[in-house]
Amino acid sequence: MQLFNEMAKAVIEGDEERTVSLAKEALAKGMDPTEAIEKGLAEGMKEIGRRFEKLEIYLPEVIISADAMVAGVEVFRQHILAKGGQSSPKTVLLGTIQGDVHDIGKNIVRIMLESNGFRVYDLGRDVPVLQFIEKVKELNPDIVGVSALMTTTMVHMPKLIEALQENGLREKVKVMVGGAPVLPEWATKIGADGYGESAMEAVRVAKKLVGLQGEGKGD
Repeated sequence: MQLFNEMAKAVIEGDEERTVSLAKEALAKGMDPTEAIEKGLAEGMKEIGRRFEKLEIYLPEVIISADAMVAGVEVFRQHILAKGGQSSPKTVLLGTIQGDVHDIGKNIVRIMLESNGFRVYDLGRDVPVLQFIEKVKELNPDIVGVSALMTTTMVHMPKLIEALQENGLREKVKVMVGGAPVLPEWATKIGADGYGESAMEAVRVAKKLVGLQGEGKGD
């Protein structure tokens, strides 16, 4: 859709004013906020991530584009709030597993979850298994979401699940995994409760895991 392409372009160019204007236009046309974020804003940020990985752009440009995306998301978030779509108190503890410094995809998932009413605690990137365990004990989240962008780091995912089991926490929390090298078969093999191929799918799975399938716009 042309409007989605324009939104992505505005994010890529770091044009915050244009991004906000397009987000408002999308709402005026009755578009689904979650779909607009996923197919418009997030696509622009994914392209920025690709360019950053290839060293075609540098961190300041990434930050400018991220600010534009956040500004656009805020327009949609306020709309969802006004319609009573953020009543859920469900919480997600999110982080990129240790050894992995890629977090653009994880950040998009965080924004999508927050836009759909979840309270998200983001531990950032390169998060050790022990830190996940400590935060689960401290925050008692409903879901632990862990991402990996490299095959060399995704091996820590089963270690996290094992650590949750060893600390008597596994039955108290749902575990979601995702990231470029992660497949549904891998998620099942290591005993994860859910897998999200995309940010929008992550929202759907998270809602299903905590019994919120019928709420909000992410279904």
